[in-house]
Amino acid sequence: MALTAQDRLAVVKKYQLSEGDTGSPEVQVALLTTRIQDLTSHFENHKNDNHSRRGLLRMVSQRRKLLDYLKGKDLQRYQSLIKRLEIRK
Repeated sequence: MALTAQDRLAVVKKYQLSEGDTGSPEVQVALLTTRIQDLTSHFENHKNDNHSRRGLLRMVSQRRKLLDYLKGKDLQRYQSLIKRLEIRK
């Protein structure tokens, strides 16, 4: 359920803006999106897992806040990130 170190590193390398970048909004949103997708597939088999569902809702909320921040700071980066992650918006 949790991301392995290799998966996390692959996502960071794909979305980082420069070498060593692990905290930019793009990287954070990409990591959250990966975890959200994993949890979404988890809920297909475990419909009554409400404890994990609460964590999923917190991750979705955090991702929304990061996307709103990025949209206010740089609209072009926001739009390219949405397109790369294939997030509905």
